[in-house]
Formats: sequence, C-alpha cells, structure tokens
Amino acid sequence: MYRIIKPIFFKFDPEKIHHFVVKRLRWAHDSLPLGRTIIRSSFDVNVHGLEREVFGIRFKNPVGLAAGFDKNGEYVESLSSLGFGFIEVGTVTPLPQPGNDKPRMFRLQEDEAIINRMGFNNKGVDTMAERLRLLKQKEPGIVVGGNIGKNKNTPNEDAVSDYIKCFDRLFDVVDYFVVNVSSPNTPGLRALQEKEPLMHILNTLQQRNRKNDLSRPILLKIAPDLTNEQLDDIIEIVRETGIAGIIATNTTIDRHNLRAERSLTEQAGGLSGKPVRKRSTEVIRYLHDKSGGAFPIIGVGGIHSAEDALEKLNAGAALLQLYTGFIYEGPGLIKRICKAILKFQGIGRS
Repeated sequence: MYRIIKPIFFKFDPEKIHHFVVKRLRWAHDSLPLGRTIIRSSFDVNVHGLEREVFGIRFKNPVGLAAGFDKNGEYVESLSSLGFGFIEVGTVTPLPQPGNDKPRMFRLQEDEAIINRMGFNNKGVDTMAERLRLLKQKEPGIVVGGNIGKNKNTPNEDAVSDYIKCFDRLFDVVDYFVVNVSSPNTPGLRALQEKEPLMHILNTLQQRNRKNDLSRPILLKIAPDLTNEQLDDIIEIVRETGIAGIIATNTTIDRHNLRAERSLTEQAGGLSGKPVRKRSTEVIRYLHDKSGGAFPIIGVGGIHSAEDALEKLNAGAALLQLYTGFIYEGPGLIKRICKAILKFQGIGRS
C-alpha cells in the first residue's frame, strides 16, 4: 500500500506533507470507531523474544522513532501504534522558537536521503511537558525519550541553563533524556561537543539527576563527522560523567558521492538517509569495540531495510531508531526489521 501512495506524498513539500500525514494518522487513531484497532492489528510487533532491557528500561521491541519526527510530543500514541518500541520526542528547547526560514527540508530521491535545516522549531518545553503528562496518565506503557537542546539565542556559555530547564520540566514525564549538541542547524551548537563544555553540561545534569529519588538515563547524541580522536574523547566523557549511553548518529554535513542535482546537494543543513548508513555504522562499531561494550548505543542513520538494521546491531547497537528510512519505506519497515531480528536470534520462523 505504501508503495502506491508514496509517489503521491512525494509530489508535495516535505514539511507540509509530514504535518498532513501525522495529523491524519492521529485522527484515524483517535476518532474513527475501529481506527485504533485496525492500525494496531496491521502493524503490531509486540512479540515475545523482541523485548529487551537497556539502561534499566524495558522495551517491547528494539526499533524506535528518532527525534525530529514528533518535535512537540503531539503524536506519540498514534505513532506508537505503528509498532515502534519507543518514541523519542523533540528536540525541545525551553522557549518556543520558529526555527529557520522555509523551505528547510529537501528530498534527495536519487540518494534516498533528506537534507533538513529545521533549527529546533518547537512550541517550548512547557507545552510538551503538559502533553506528555496527559499521555503518561492515559498510556503509561509507552516508552518516551526526551531530546533536549538550547534556544538559538542562548549563548554557548549559558547553554547549560537551557538543558537544565528542559531536564527539570520533563523529568516526570519521560523515560530517558538525550542531550543534543550535534545538530548542524543551530549556529555554534556543535562546538558544545568539545570535551570541556560537554563535560560541564553532562556533569551538571548528572548532579541534578542524582538529587532525585528516581534518576533518569541520560544519553548523548553525537554527529557522524567526529574523528576517531574525538570519539575517544566521547568514550572518556561517558566514563567520567557516568551517563547511560550514546545515540550514534545525528545527521551529517558531508556531501560526498551524492547523485541528486547540485541545487539540492548544496542546500545547507544535515543530511540523513542512505548516504549516512556506512559512517553511522563505523561510529557505532568504533565506540563499541574501543570501549569494550562499556555502554549501550542506540544506532540510527541510514536504516532502510532489515539488513541495514542487523548491520547496526552486529556493530554493537543495543537499540535502533528510524527516521528517513521510515519516510522512504513506510511503516511496514518496522515489522520487517523485527521479523529479521527474531529470525537472526533463532526465534522467528522463516
């Protein structure tokens, strides 16, 4: 079915059709008499053998939705019904902000990729926190991650205060946190990946985390463009701060070997999709092997097939996330990956 409707979707502006589709999905899930039952029965992958516990959280399956798809936590329940084992919302900032000027999202269909320069457009952490509070009351079993960032106008020397505000506001309504310092679309943000400022942010959040009776896992999302020396620093940072793990990787600023026309490939922003698959997997394998598997890694970047997913798991990922592959391949990709995992584990049937 998705192969039939995808060409129609791809005739429209990427950002506009995204909002159209997720709103219709939520309407079908929440309003139609049999909508929820039909959606869940069509995409259900809640199968024994897929469950796993990572950083103290029980996931019904290891395939999640990456941050950026549901920036404001508006569609968590309906997206979860498609079979995702967890949903990561955001990136959210303390104050609402419109993001960068439109157009700011571009499909590179020849490369099965997307370039975006959204710029952390969101309605602010207070709005998200209230939505997630209501969701947790209604559907407490959905695992939700909160991806947090800083406002564009906040100088880097004050960035830690923005992360603290988001952390405090979301603490009771998310299951884990992701510190995003790797988006290429907020000026100067990637400078926070350097060891000293990053240690300051993570240590501050961990100190706040330990003051609570119940702590939340804190993960760091990193760029695929880091050198091996920088990845060595990341391993050391995880060890010294005691954070729960790493998400590898965010979008890339690299533009090598793309086939789409230059008017697209030269757009500013982060590139996601198939072109980032190899580098993302390399980063996962390097971190896992060099650290001796000392911390969990969520693998994301260029997963467009079950084979891509198994590649990342074999490289050392404990969990997976989809974004661009989900857009190009449709929701059926989740079930295909889960079936492949079961078969690989010797549990499923061919």
